Amino acid sequence: MVTKPADKDEALPLSVHDLTVAYHRRPVLWDVAFNVRPGRLVAIIGPNGAGKSTLIKAALDLTPRASGSVQVFGGTYRANRHRVGYVPQRESVDWDFPISAIEVVAMGLYREVGWFRRVGAKHRLKALEALDRVGIADLADRQISQLSGGQQQRAFLARALVQNADLYFMDEPFAAVDAATESAIVDLLGVMKQEGKTTLVVHHDLHTVPAYFDDVLLLNMRVVASGPVNEVFTQDNLQKTYGGRLTLLDEATQAVLRRERSL
Repeated sequence: MVTKPADKDEALPLSVHDLTVAYHRRPVLWDVAFNVRPGRLVAIIGPNGAGKSTLIKAALDLTPRASGSVQVFGGTYRANRHRVGYVPQRESVDWDFPISAIEVVAMGLYREVGWFRRVGAKHRLKALEALDRVGIADLADRQISQLSGGQQQRAFLARALVQNADLYFMDEPFAAVDAATESAIVDLLGVMKQEGKTTLVVHHDLHTVPAYFDDVLLLNMRVVASGPVNEVFTQDNLQKTYGGRLTLLDEATQAVLRRERSL
């Protein structure tokens, strides 16, 4: 992962070029540029309002771009969307919608099933296998509103998994989950990496960045730094990213010190 993108390269899962996004003419992201190498676990970190979720939405064509471009496997997202999986923030989901956990997962198979068509036994089995991978196969027929927060998050992870994508975007998957779910997500990310998947994760817990991720993108409207955790996750870069937010800086400092002691 580098701060400046190279020329078009089909081997790169994601390449962002001079990306600017504005809401009501107010920039949220400004001249953002970076590459992501294949098979990497990448943390996107930065203060609230830094544009982390906006970056993901712009990459997925969910938010208009004022300028710049995003390449996914050397082409547009539209051309390669079948290779991309997405886990949105839990807060953005209508959990009262009357649907079961296995039906949520089956939504990830819409390309195979087709819209408004009944899910067959083959596709139900695929969905059930994905639920098993995240540890909630026994809850397959339970209404999504009846699941705990951690179980709901696992269901949406399973929906992304069943797509069998090559590139994943996850927006705060660790937010407000219990310790067991966090451990399950970490294990799953490790398995996905072994399978050659590339995953970008919006993440807030600075303490766990060195333990969970290969690369880190420090963002505050612009890219402050990006690259391997052991190179760019430094106190100086965190200071530049978070400015005077003392509580976060204290956490960051402790995380950096722990990483340095483990080397």
